[in-house]
Order: sequence, then structure tokens, then C-alpha cells
Amino acid sequence: MKKLLLLSSALVVLMSAMLLAGNEIKIGTAGAQELRIPVGSRGSALGGAMIANSYGAEALFWNPAGAANQSGTEAMFSHLEYFADMNLEYVGITTELEGFGTLGASIKVLSIGDILKTTWDDQQGSSGETFSPTFSVLGITYARQFTDRVSFGATTYFVNERVEQVSARGVAFDFGFTYVPNWRGLKFGVVVKHVGPQMKFTGSGFDIKVIPTTNDPNSANKTVRTESEGFDLPSSIQFGVAWNALQNNEMNNLELSGTFQSNNFSQDEFKGGAEYGYNDLFFLRGGFVGSSQDEFTYGASFGAGVKFHWGGSAVSLDYSWQQVDVNGFDDNQYFTVKFAF
Repeated sequence: MKKLLLLSSALVVLMSAMLLAGNEIKIGTAGAQELRIPVGSRGSALGGAMIANSYGAEALFWNPAGAANQSGTEAMFSHLEYFADMNLEYVGITTELEGFGTLGASIKVLSIGDILKTTWDDQQGSSGETFSPTFSVLGITYARQFTDRVSFGATTYFVNERVEQVSARGVAFDFGFTYVPNWRGLKFGVVVKHVGPQMKFTGSGFDIKVIPTTNDPNSANKTVRTESEGFDLPSSIQFGVAWNALQNNEMNNLELSGTFQSNNFSQDEFKGGAEYGYNDLFFLRGGFVGSSQDEFTYGASFGAGVKFHWGGSAVSLDYSWQQVDVNGFDDNQYFTVKFAF
């Protein structure tokens, strides 16, 4: 049964990769971009190179297979001060069920803030009215260790977007693997992210009042509803590797990681990161993300963290900073708290 599940899961990943590869006509057309916004200070500090080395609650975003590599229960709370005065809140929790696997749940909420309302008749927004778009993602995850070396995980996302009087709802799926060969400190991972059907905005905000220009007394005002085009999800396939460069060293740990990401919405991305840990108490991190496209939003990233025990729980406090290479916008800052029970 395990072999059948493993083979079926591998086929899903490979088929998804074939669908994403070389699909240049979709570049720049994907929506639901809140799915892509990274969460957690550790992952952002490592430049997103977290496909092979994410664990517990943080793995819910990066690679659901990593959730199976954490025993007990873990909860993560993360706040992101995003560029353009936006904020993102994230909560994730995983729990291990003996003999069944690991279950996880997460919620991500992106706050855009108040936007000045403009209309066809008031294109300058002189009325002073504002509206606040809301974007949220709910995720449900299942992960399991097939063997002591191979883990698999899958996540179903429920996406909701609302802008004034229109909204869009959709579902997306992640499928991931991790492989730990127990050889020279190497780890490998692969994940297909955000595959699913198109989303589409609907609602009364698309209604247009048509006023007849004729003097015919039988004519009347009409309301016509326009149709919006559907849009694809921002799908990608990512391959990751991590290496423990200081094996058999009880006090010091240095892990190097890298990720290659192939997108259906932009050029490929390359990510790299390094994490130094002292006695599993203090951590320093650095990373980068790059792309061959001319204009790319992100650059270098740095972070630090501390872990301690409190009331029978392991508590982690982490911070990271990420460069935003867009004039006029502040850099991203992440604040994260994790509890392991």
C-alpha cells in the first residue's frame, strides 16, 4: 500500500511538472498572488531555500512533506510588514497522530489597507470614501513518513478574495516530497505548489446602469452585468537541497540550502541560504533570491533567532529582513513565534 501511494504521489508531481514546464504563454497572467507571499522569519531569511529543510508548522507553506518530520504538536504565529504599507498575518499548527501521520492547518490574511474609492463619475475620489480589499487563504494539510527516509505531504487551500462588491473563490493544491538519505548530511525535497482550476471575480460590482438616449416613453433604465475573465493560479515546481556542513559537531551547526523554482507566471528563480546555529539556542541566517528577468522584486535577506524552553514547551523567537528592490517601498520585515509541545 505504501509503495502504491508513493508511486501515485510521484506521478502527480511529475505530471504537474510537465504541465508547468515551458508554458510561456501564461507568463504574467496568474492571479491570487497572496498564495506566493512567504511566511515565517526562518524561511524568508534563507531566501526561500526551504524545500528540503522545513519542519513542523513552517513546512505547511514551504513543503507540506516536511510537516511529517516534526514530532508532537507545533504552533507558529507570524507577522509580516509587507511593502507598500501592507501587512500579512499567518497562523499554522501541526500535530502528529501516531500510526496515522501528521495533520496541519493554517490561515493567511493579507491586509491591503484603505484605498480611496473612485468611480466613473468621480475619478479623483473627491468624495473621500475608502474601501479595504481582503484576501485570505485557509490550508488543510496531511503529511506522512513512508519510510525513515521518505516523506510525503499534501495541502488543500481555500482562497477567498474580496474587493468592494466583487469576490473570487477558488481551491489550490500543494504536493511535496522530502528524501533524507542519511549520507553526508544531505537532504532533498520537491514540491508542486498552487495547482488548481482558474478563479474568477463575480458580484454586483460588475453591474452597469444603462440610461437610454432615446425619447421613447416605453424605454427604461437597465442594469447590465459584465463578465470578468478567469485567471490562473501562480503555480510552480520547486527542487531543493540542503547540506549540513558541520556534521558530528554538538555545539555548532551550519546548514547550506538551495532551491530552483520553475514558474508558470514569470521567469525561473534561484534561491540560496545559510543558517548557523549555536547549541540549538542561537541562530544567524542569510539568503538571496534571484531571477533572469529584468525587474525582480526581492534581493538579499538576513535574520536571527533564539530558542529556549518555557513551561514544558520549546519556544522560538525569530526575526528577518528582506530587501525589496523597488524604489519608494520599504523592505519586508518578519516577526515569528513558534511553540513546540
